[in-house]
Parts: sequence; C-alpha cells; structure tokens
Amino acid sequence: MRKTALVSLVAALPLLATLPAQAATYKIDPAHTFATFEIDHFGASVNRGRFDKKSGTVEFDKAAKKGKVTLEIDAASINSGTPDFDKHLKTADFFNVEKHPTIRFVSDKFVYDGDKLKEVTGKLTLLGKTHPITFKANQFTCYPNPIAKTEACGGDFVAEIDRTQWGMDWGVSMGMPKKVRIVAQIEAFKQ
Repeated sequence: MRKTALVSLVAALPLLATLPAQAATYKIDPAHTFATFEIDHFGASVNRGRFDKKSGTVEFDKAAKKGKVTLEIDAASINSGTPDFDKHLKTADFFNVEKHPTIRFVSDKFVYDGDKLKEVTGKLTLLGKTHPITFKANQFTCYPNPIAKTEACGGDFVAEIDRTQWGMDWGVSMGMPKKVRIVAQIEAFKQ
C-alpha cells in the first residue's frame, strides 16, 4: 500500500510542477510608502502635499504577472508643510475630511511590457466618487529585504487626474488648474 502511494506521488510530481504559482500577499509598509500630490499654483510655483497615514495590501503573482492592490489613505493626515494650508485642504473646498475621511485606490490589473511592469490600473474613490485611474510605473522590483527578513516588492508610480471629476472644483474659476499629478512610492512586505 505504501509503495503504491509513493509511486502515485512520484508520478504526480511533474504534474505538480506545471501548476501555476499562487499569488502571495504583501502588507504595505507605511514607513516606505508615500502618497503625494502636486498642482500648479498660477504658473508661479507648485503646491505639494502628502498623506502621512496609509495602509493596504498587495496580492502579487510574479509568474502570472498579475496582482491586486488595495490602498487606503486617511484624508485628515494631509501634510503640506503649512498648517494654514492643511486646514483649508481639509475643508469641503478640497478633501472634505469630515464627510469623506478615507481615500481609496483599488486595482486588479497589472500591465506588463515583457518582464517590466508598465502600469497599474484601478479605481480611485475620493469625495464619495469612484473613477478609473492609471498609474504609470517608473520602476518596480522585488527583493529579499535583509531587515524585514522577507521579500519586499515596491515601486515608484505616477498618475495625472482631473480633480473636477471627483467634484473638487475649488479655485478653477480663479484660474487654478484641474490637473493634479499624483506620485506614489509603495513598498510592501510578503506575509
């Protein structure tokens, strides 16, 4: 009986080797993940800000070149470096953090060009509205992190949105642009 089971297992090994690798789950590391935005300020300068509190997960299957991302951002954690500007950004003129405390990005499509991650497409929920968004990948890699003692995957991504799609219209009538550049650096550790 044991010999039959062993023969069956050995016979099944080549079949098991052809099964696709399963996606691994990675937890976003808030210390190495940054969500920032940039918007032109009347052609004179560029206003920038970041969100200090973020969390999420990535499911990634390297062999299949597929993945899923869920990133949640605490809208009230906005930090422009200027307290008075932060107060204004938190109001209903912009992020309306009292009514919409969470900004959410969800993706289930990774687009590759050969072995290189080209973009991540998904949906951004902001101010209670959800619209598609595409983040272009400037760089992306996975590596054995010597400090966390596990695999880390991460990259640098950029997208441009029309903020008025989400109802963020303040200042447009005064000449402030609709276009906002979003820059995201994400690093996540395999669980």
